[in-house]
Amino acid sequence: MLLCYSIMNLSGNRKAALKKLKNLFFSLKSDVKSFRAKFDSVFTNSLLPNNVECSERSYAGVNCDLFLPEIYITKRIILYIHGGCFVGGSKQAYRNFAASLAAAASARAVVPEFRLAPTHAYPASLEDVQNVFRTIYTEELVANSLEYDNSKNPDDSKSEIIIMADGSGASIALGLVLSLSEKLRSSIAKIVLFSPWLDLGADSKKFTEKKVCDELYTAESMFRAAEMYTFQNNRDIPFVSPLRATKEQLRSFPPVYIQMGENEFLLDDAERMERILLEAGGKCTLDVWKNMPAMFQLADEYFEESHLAVEKIGRLFTVQKIKEG
Repeated sequence: MLLCYSIMNLSGNRKAALKKLKNLFFSLKSDVKSFRAKFDSVFTNSLLPNNVECSERSYAGVNCDLFLPEIYITKRIILYIHGGCFVGGSKQAYRNFAASLAAAASARAVVPEFRLAPTHAYPASLEDVQNVFRTIYTEELVANSLEYDNSKNPDDSKSEIIIMADGSGASIALGLVLSLSEKLRSSIAKIVLFSPWLDLGADSKKFTEKKVCDELYTAESMFRAAEMYTFQNNRDIPFVSPLRATKEQLRSFPPVYIQMGENEFLLDDAERMERILLEAGGKCTLDVWKNMPAMFQLADEYFEESHLAVEKIGRLFTVQKIKEG
């Protein structure tokens, strides 16, 4: 199901928004150290919205941020896997966004500080996220079993894990889900992706054609980030390029929701991902926002659409619960 949102740009400061968002993407002129520093400098905000509390804790040896909104569903928890072109990004830089999502979805949220390329190439980040997920799964299983011990409805004790990710984090997130058994997949209520990187294969059309780009970055710079993440043969496997997964690998896949801007050069990949998930018997909604760039959600001081998009994410879960009730 393809959705398209057309909202007035109430702030009108598109130029400033694009200038900010360009810092999310590793360019051909970037070096890793300066890219990471600029990324954190631009996106770190010490003030969290909606009175959300943030604390640090370790999951399976991986340092994570844990967010607690004022009101949350006890068995609902988000695992957010940040972007940063595999070489940058941090839990610190995503605190404001993760807190907003946690409040909107009435859920706790965990953001891991997984290892980054090029020092830690694939599969280091995937392994870190796998370990965090398995720890969350085990803890939620125990907690919900105790809380709903006397319930006659087996669904009461079932955890509601939500996987969210943006950009390169989507490759890691879908690699995580593809690596899980059917039993573990069943604990995932939904996968939410923002401007996802879905295909890093060298033969991908966006890499073989000239001057593929959008307002923020180029396919050439994406390819350079992919080269630092892992060697060429690995970039064809579904754990790195989930768009190349088979129907069998996508069996029992959790429902997927993809939120993107209309102006992204990766929109074609998202449309293909939606198609193959539907063909495999799964559920996928591609939600395209008119005249928006990649990761417009992180420019909330410039785009009214940023706030509306996060609110819409929240309604995916709150409206669903009202209907179920």
